[in-house]
Amino acid sequence: MNPSFSKRNGYKSEEREITVHEDAPQELREFIISAAQHTGHGATQVRAVICAVLRKIPDSNNWSAQPVLREAQELLEECPWFKVYDVIERLYSTSDEKTAFAEEVNEFFAAHGIGYKLESGRILFRGAEGFEKTLRSTAAILAAAGLSTAKKEIHEAINDLSRQPEADITGAIQHALACLECVAREASGDAKNTLGALIKKHPGIVPSPLDIVIDKAWGFSSEQGRHLREGREPAFEEAELLVGLSASISTYLARKLT
Repeated sequence: MNPSFSKRNGYKSEEREITVHEDAPQELREFIISAAQHTGHGATQVRAVICAVLRKIPDSNNWSAQPVLREAQELLEECPWFKVYDVIERLYSTSDEKTAFAEEVNEFFAAHGIGYKLESGRILFRGAEGFEKTLRSTAAILAAAGLSTAKKEIHEAINDLSRQPEADITGAIQHALACLECVAREASGDAKNTLGALIKKHPGIVPSPLDIVIDKAWGFSSEQGRHLREGREPAFEEAELLVGLSASISTYLARKLT
């Protein structure tokens, strides 16, 4: 597929604020089929993929392109929201133009404020642009510092935010703080204490009042991530905030080790 005018000339639509999580808007359900067609899928192949994901039998009375596509569209419109993202992953895996398909999907997500991205064939959580840059930077710096366990923990936090049909909020909080705890132990030379105790015992590893912020974050994670009370479940936005905060502070500490 030849690059469009905007791609040839470096123009890019402005990203909308992310407002969609755990949903698949109607316009996305309509867009998927056209994106698949633009990147090499025929009508019968699109329907076959959708039927396979949804465990449906194709209508044998539909055999020409337009009825087949109409059937595929109706199946997508009626399915649960999370199955739409399963379909996207399957269409990617069966595409002959994977890069082009992923680009179309990710541009649509960005233009419509959908908090996911298609990366290496998987639908993953996507934060705001600054959040994404922070996570990429964190992963690179943790790797450079040889902090493989910490890098794994922040990766697991993102995986938990990406889970479908429902994000693992408490898991994301636990992994995010585990990442920060790993880095804080290396930065302080104290391999035994928990993060809360580390900050009290070694307040100099971060400038004040960041030590208070970390202490409060640890307290929040303890209550909302590990010792959850009935009716006190944290919100998705709170988990996202804590993941971003842990990533930023972990980056700061890891840079001091490289």
